[in-house]
Amino acid sequence: MPEPRGASDRTPANRSVSRTVAVWDLPLRLWHWILAACVLVAWFTPTVYDGPHRIAGYAVIGLLAFRLVWGFLGSRYSRFRMIGVRLRVAPGYLWNLRRGITGRYIGLNPAGTLMLVALLASLAVSAITGAMSVTTTFFGVWWVEDTHAYASDAVIVLVVLHVLGVVLMGMLQRENLIGAMFTGRKRIRHHL
Repeated sequence: MPEPRGASDRTPANRSVSRTVAVWDLPLRLWHWILAACVLVAWFTPTVYDGPHRIAGYAVIGLLAFRLVWGFLGSRYSRFRMIGVRLRVAPGYLWNLRRGITGRYIGLNPAGTLMLVALLASLAVSAITGAMSVTTTFFGVWWVEDTHAYASDAVIVLVVLHVLGVVLMGMLQRENLIGAMFTGRKRIRHHL
């Protein structure tokens, strides 16, 4: 029986199949996009629109509390169990990125884990000092206001780096990572 056209190109060494796997559950995806919206509202509304600014800030505090709980109770890729390991290997991972070596991770890669920790920490400082600054005790206290301003600026810098990192990793790995944060599914390849 004749070989199908092009079958000789599909040797076991160069054949692969891809499938999608559920990575980010619905609560985590909703948390991510609601948090992004709250950060944008908070960034564009200080001093001019205090009401929406405060609501966004308090929402961020609630979302951070949810993420803390979900980091222990959520689905496999929502949990914090691998944070320590991924943070330890993050410097080497970032060093290898210069040469385009990305590795394959189903959940967050070490750079993504580092960004998660940095964003959660800076968001917590920004939101908590923002809430403090409207209390009687801390209203007008210089270090609270300065800390809130610097932490808020750090959040925006980290958000920009996060988006650039997602775009870069998507290009390097030929994967739609932004789409994956909407669908919750990521493509994985198996070599045959």
